[in-house]
Parts: sequence; C-alpha cells; structure tokens
Amino acid sequence: MKLSTTATAAVAAILTIASLPAFAQTRRAGPGETLFAAQCGFCHGRDATGGAGGPDLTDSELVGQDRNGEKIAPVIRAGRLDRGMPAFSLSNRDVKALVDYIHVRKTEVEKSAGRRRKVSVADLSTGNADAGRIYFEGSGGCAACHAPTGDLAGVASRYRGLALMQRFLYPNSSNATPLPAGEPTKPSPVSVTVTLPSGETVPGSLVFRDEFTIALKDAGGWIRSWPQTAVKAIVRDPLEAHAAQLAKYSDDDVHNLLAYLQTLK
Repeated sequence: MKLSTTATAAVAAILTIASLPAFAQTRRAGPGETLFAAQCGFCHGRDATGGAGGPDLTDSELVGQDRNGEKIAPVIRAGRLDRGMPAFSLSNRDVKALVDYIHVRKTEVEKSAGRRRKVSVADLSTGNADAGRIYFEGSGGCAACHAPTGDLAGVASRYRGLALMQRFLYPNSSNATPLPAGEPTKPSPVSVTVTLPSGETVPGSLVFRDEFTIALKDAGGWIRSWPQTAVKAIVRDPLEAHAAQLAKYSDDDVHNLLAYLQTLK
C-alpha cells in the first residue's frame, strides 16, 4: 500500500484507538467499572471505547460537556430509544458510579500516546474530485454497493474532513466518529445466525463478539448472548470489502476519493 505521511497519519488516527489495551488488565475493577461492563459493555465496549452497537464514550461530545452527571445521568435513566439504548432503573449510587467510571476512562484514554491525532483540513484537501469519481465508478469498486444519489446523497453535509475519511476507510469501526446530532443510529450492518445445541437457529444483528461471548439483537429487539463455546455462529459483514480495500489504496486514491465524496452535499 502506497500511503504518504498524510494518509498514513489519518489511517493511524482511525486504527490506533481500536487497538488500545483494556483499562482493567493491571488492576482490580472498581464498582463503576464492574457495573459498566455488566450493563453497558455489550454496546459501548467493556472499557467504554465503543462496541459493535454503541459509540466510543471517551470521545463523546455529551461526555465532554458533562459536569457531575448532569448530562450523562438523564441519558442513563431515560435511555435513547430512537438509537436503540434502553432506559436503566438504577440507584443514585449506581448512576454516580457509572458517571465517574466514564469520566475516568475519558481521562485515561486522552492521556494515552495512541489517542487520535489531529489532521489539518489543508492536508486532507489535496485530492482531485474528477479522479475520485472515476475511481469510485471504476477500479475502486465503490459503485457496486453505493450510489451518490442513493445512500451517499448528502454524505458531505453529515461528515467533514477526517470524519468523512474515517467513514469510508474504516466504516465498521466501533470507535468511529459519532453520528451527527439528530441522525438516528442505524442497526449494525453485521448480521449473525446463532445455532443452539438444540438445533434452533436465532438470526439477528451482531451486538458484541469476543473470544468468549457472542451477542445479537433479535427481530423482537431483544439482546441475547451465549458463550462462544456453546453455540455455532455464522457472521456476515457486508463491509468486509472496505477492509480489503485498505491494502489496495494509494495515497492519491484516498485523497481523490475524499475530494469526490466532499462534493456529495
């Protein structure tokens, strides 16, 4: 892959967050961490840096604006049903523990050397939109799944700069930039079919998966989970083509494609 310093920095900014080590590996978990893992980990990741169904809370604008739980606590109690987040009936003590843990995680991640780096607008605005359109319609293979007047209509109004580059370079990242305010979270594009020991099959959208556990949201909206060793699971990810494309992009491809996508307002 022939990426220059600019594109390499952008890709690193996207991917380094996903590889951050778990916060709790070298110390005993506190009450907020334990509660977060149990109640919130499926969607937001066990360390609050994002999961298959929820954004990275350490990079959340709402968390950044929060003071003593004034913004986070109401969301925990009421949920965000339009975005798939249920309401939680928790004691004041438990809510405070969750709020404190989220802020601790935000502080820890921001101190990490792997935290997202800044990329200037000038660095990103060096591509040729016409060349990007040709790449989109031709060798890039983008037009096989996307349409500028369909799913990508207005994409440049929703995402700008590095956020837009993130979306096409690594669209399935659980740590991608959160959706703009007012835009509802879409269901995970990753589907899974779990076969139980009884032979029953349970289809749904993937919520969480690691070496121990797999969880999905079924057709009724229920989140169900099983030990990986107890079931068989077939996962289908329509975004695998984006991951494969990372090894094929040249620096010009990335910048030209970004320039073209920025015309889709």
